[in-house]
Amino acid sequence: QVQLVESGGGVVQPGGSLRLACAASERTFSNYAVAWFRQAPGKEREFVAAISASGETTVYADSVKGRFTISRDNAKNTVYLQMNSLKPEDTAVYYCAAARVAIPTTAQAMSVHVYDYWGQGTQVTVSS
Repeated sequence: QVQLVESGGGVVQPGGSLRLACAASERTFSNYAVAWFRQAPGKEREFVAAISASGETTVYADSVKGRFTISRDNAKNTVYLQMNSLKPEDTAVYYCAAARVAIPTTAQAMSVHVYDYWGQGTQVTVSS
């Protein structure tokens, strides 16, 4: 059972930056693809970014492409989401998720159904 703990959320002004972290309890975390999803009030959970087990392949939602960067440090069992040029519409609870697959297809990476383990979420609020 993999436990995921997100951190790094907070309140930031438009145009600002935050870096989220997702720490895993499992040493075999390096075998899992990992993604970030987000959910705003009254909306469905949506895909943000994903990274393969090795870190060589990444996928981004169009809405964050060029602003967000997903990365991982398998030695630290941690995945990061660097968020720059934040907008009010980025406000949401951000969740990390891990899948027992090393390299998902793009379609798989963007689907909530692929992921076996989820964190509790961290709030990101972008407001002036």
